[in-house]
Amino acid sequence: MADLQDEPHTNPVTPVGPGSLGAEDTPAAVVAGALDRAEALLSVHPVADGCNTFVWTLRQSPYHDIDTPDVGVDTDIPRLRAGGVGAQFWSLLVPSSRPPEAASDQVLSDTLEEIDVALALVHRYPDSLCLALTADDMADARNRGRIASFLGPVPGRTLIDSLGALRAFHALGVRILAPAGAPWAQQGLTAFGHEVVREMNRLAMLLDLTGCPPAVACQLAGASKAPAIISHTAAAALNPHPDNATDEVLLALREAGGLAMVTFDTARTGDSLHAVADHLDHVRAVAGPHCVGLGAGFGAEPGIPRPTGLTDPSGYPKLIAELLERGWPEADLSLLTWGNAQRVLRDAEFTARAAQHRRAAPS
Repeated sequence: MADLQDEPHTNPVTPVGPGSLGAEDTPAAVVAGALDRAEALLSVHPVADGCNTFVWTLRQSPYHDIDTPDVGVDTDIPRLRAGGVGAQFWSLLVPSSRPPEAASDQVLSDTLEEIDVALALVHRYPDSLCLALTADDMADARNRGRIASFLGPVPGRTLIDSLGALRAFHALGVRILAPAGAPWAQQGLTAFGHEVVREMNRLAMLLDLTGCPPAVACQLAGASKAPAIISHTAAAALNPHPDNATDEVLLALREAGGLAMVTFDTARTGDSLHAVADHLDHVRAVAGPHCVGLGAGFGAEPGIPRPTGLTDPSGYPKLIAELLERGWPEADLSLLTWGNAQRVLRDAEFTARAAQHRRAAPS
């Protein structure tokens, strides 16, 4: 099948503006046409989703079997495949139920437990999931019909004046770390924080700026020689939620070639698919089409509010169809779903190769 990114935009339907798809006055043929195009695009450029918290859920409720439809959780392999998900970042962050003052050894213990659960998850479903360490692994998994599984982010506050834990995480397969809440990145980067960033660049690990204050996020994006990401966020200009990215942060990501991945969290985006599309429109307008991605934040048991139409990963084709109706070109959509995430990983690997002459920093 030809790469849709290289094909001309041939949709005969005139976009009817934001919030159009699924409206009562939208002809069924228009909706069906957009969905068909969305599914065709996702078959070539699947979704690289930046955030799924299922590993924590599985740690609390190990009875879930995601090989078959599981009504007890919003993530399973059939729904990931129905949504066109081809790569998944499995979040290993300690949830908010752990207080910020929790001892670092407890956070480290939690994180190691989650890494163990995540690796067991991938090994349990070898026909569907594949551990990914590089951008090439991501492409290879897609070509073999597997969902590329990246481990991370892990919490940066596990690193206390030592880079040994960072290198140990890397050896275990982790490729993303989130500095939010770490003492070396709370009010700005400390000397140790700069060492963490340099070592992450050397190891080709991604910085996840989720939850960082705007000034700190901008500093981190500028300090890293590799692109940084925000694995799940939305536009603060549309909703001033404290975890949403300000335009200042989006511009810093644009300057650094980073990636803002929009979440499906009603508290941050609103309660409809159309609201999520509005946030994607804004991030694309400010940060540019090369710096916008998707980080839904699925992986929970029932009870977590989700936007109507996006209650589980199978809703991705509806979202892509909505963006097509809004006039997004297929080239930009292929970047949104797959291309931008793969490019950020490749850029991090290029930065690491350029730093091969640099020795590992002492712990």
